[in-house]
Amino acid sequence: MNTHTNGATPTSTQQNKELVADYYARIWNDKNLAELSRFVAEDYIQHNPHVPNGRVPLESFLSAFFLQMPAASFTVVRLIAEGDLVVAHALFKINADDRGTAVVDIYRVAAGMLVEHWDVKEPVPETSANGNSMV
Repeated sequence: MNTHTNGATPTSTQQNKELVADYYARIWNDKNLAELSRFVAEDYIQHNPHVPNGRVPLESFLSAFFLQMPAASFTVVRLIAEGDLVVAHALFKINADDRGTAVVDIYRVAAGMLVEHWDVKEPVPETSANGNSMV
């Protein structure tokens, strides 16, 4: 198994976390696609089956997505990093009234850019058998 964690330092790990936090703030929440090239590598590898590989296809996807859901936003609750991998645990909401979706995004970072992405999503249910939040 390739873990992609060779050569990481505490400083670069923190910088990777900051990159991911800024990506959510600027791209997903501010919907500033003009800054996408600041965050995402041109040859971005995508593991979400609904989005093709590459920065240009991601930009097309996000542009259409933001038109359909202009009030959508992420609240990042946790960022966990090891080496060149950053895991974000977040709540995604399409609008203020939405119960939301718990999301875990995993990013691989190289040379200060997001180069690969995986995600797992689960709708937040109305009730919980244990009373604990999902995010």
